[in-house]
Amino acid sequence: MAALPLVLVVDDYADARAMYAAWLQVSGYRVVEASTAADALALARAEPPAVVLMDLSLPGVDGIEATRQLKADPRTEHVPVVAITGHVEAHVREAATAAGCDAFIIKPSPAPEVVNAIARLIGGPDPGAAS
Repeated sequence: MAALPLVLVVDDYADARAMYAAWLQVSGYRVVEASTAADALALARAEPPAVVLMDLSLPGVDGIEATRQLKADPRTEHVPVVAITGHVEAHVREAATAAGCDAFIIKPSPAPEVVNAIARLIGGPDPGAAS
């Protein structure tokens, strides 16, 4: 039986992490959470996830720089990153894309939209994997 795909949810707001984690788990993904870029990088390097859901506005090192670091590391360069942010300005989207983000979602975003974006990038979990 294949392991469920691992999603790393990175957001400094606990409520946002919990909401996305719950939806992803119900949708058949395993989830790990991080509230800072440093924690996210450590988790991703320890067990590369199938995809990262990256808030761009993090304290200290922001999500754009964290994405750059993930994409520069041979252990995680292949991992798709979904940027999620409340910033709608074009230059933010351009910076996220330049850093290596593979998808871009504007907050507030319904959790099903996030799950669908992840499924488009990596596919859904194997329905038999959870049984």
